[in-house]
Amino acid sequence: QVQLVESGGGLVQPGGSLRLSCAASGFTFASYAMSWYRQAPGKERELVAQISSGGGSTRLADSVKGRFIISRDNAKNMVYLQMNSLKPEDTAVYYCNALRSGYFTTYWGQGTQVTVSS
Repeated sequence: QVQLVESGGGLVQPGGSLRLSCAASGFTFASYAMSWYRQAPGKERELVAQISSGGGSTRLADSVKGRFIISRDNAKNMVYLQMNSLKPEDTAVYYCNALRSGYFTTYWGQGTQVTVSS
């Protein structure tokens, strides 16, 4: 069974850091580009970060550039999102996504809550 399981969310003060993890299973992880999305209350889901299947290239949303880092470990079937200098506007449910370019195949995790508040 295909699974993407996010973890690492929680409550953090502004300026703090969190590292989100996504554990993948049930598919050929190394063949998929991975992304982190987030959705805040009353807002649509937005793309936060992407990493290529081999980990050689990454892209970040303008709102998180300089603060977040996406990485992956294909040997462990894991993708990470290191979040630094967190702001209240980063508060959202964060979702892990897998996508294989050229295929109609995408997978989603269940999400993990990140709350940035003093």
